[in-house]
Amino acid sequence: MTAEAFAPAKINLTLHVTGQRADGYHLLDSLVAFADIGDRLLLTPGADLSLEVTGTCSDGVPTDARNLARRAAEALGWTGHIALDKVLPHGAGLGGGSADAAAVLRALEACGISVPEGLPVSLGADVPVCRLVRAARMQGIGERIAPVGLPALPALLVNPGAHVPTGSVFSALARRDNPGMPAQIPDFEAPPDCADWLKDQRNDLEVPAIGIAPVIDRALADLRRTSEVLIARMSGSGSTCFALYPTMKAAHAAAYEIGAEHPDWWCYATELR
Repeated sequence: MTAEAFAPAKINLTLHVTGQRADGYHLLDSLVAFADIGDRLLLTPGADLSLEVTGTCSDGVPTDARNLARRAAEALGWTGHIALDKVLPHGAGLGGGSADAAAVLRALEACGISVPEGLPVSLGADVPVCRLVRAARMQGIGERIAPVGLPALPALLVNPGAHVPTGSVFSALARRDNPGMPAQIPDFEAPPDCADWLKDQRNDLEVPAIGIAPVIDRALADLRRTSEVLIARMSGSGSTCFALYPTMKAAHAAAYEIGAEHPDWWCYATELR
């Protein structure tokens, strides 16, 4: 039977790079939340595996074995047609490919196909947390996931259109043994409390990403100038940046402001959870 799946944008509220294993995998400590915008997938069983990508952000998205959604289906031995409506910018620090793969795993699992332990992280570090689809702390190489309670966080997501290769960003890191987050993440009552705590945390990939794509710095500066902004930071390995606000009204006002100044940027007001 046909299965539908939603792959929401993943936002790294923090991203601490704490080490690197002998096999090259980086160790991370990250607080992750999810937006209400994302890709949509339709899986229709058939004799052969095929993938079609459409949507506003479909340009540059591979349809061959490089596509994580296709690889997820193939890993489970499923055949059929995957129709992917691509809404999230490709290679933008939103976990789009990982979210798509996780959505395929969830959809096929709901159809009775079991997912082997270890498969999600083998597809990518972000796949396990994207499979959970709720705020969580992600550690190790992505295999250690602990759900976290967060208040709904009004936010603005902005992508200035730069494609930043993840490998290049990690290669440009000055150091890989940075401190992690505190052992305990507090219980936050409201967005300002969360934003105040986040100010003492980091995204260790922000500086190297800006070195590769300086327009990220412009996006952050513009977000920090918006009214009522609580904090602005880059997500993942870039180039999408986010800002938090006390209310959705303030987030929408900021979206109007940024969108008017940069009509060619991808800009979306959302609530992170």
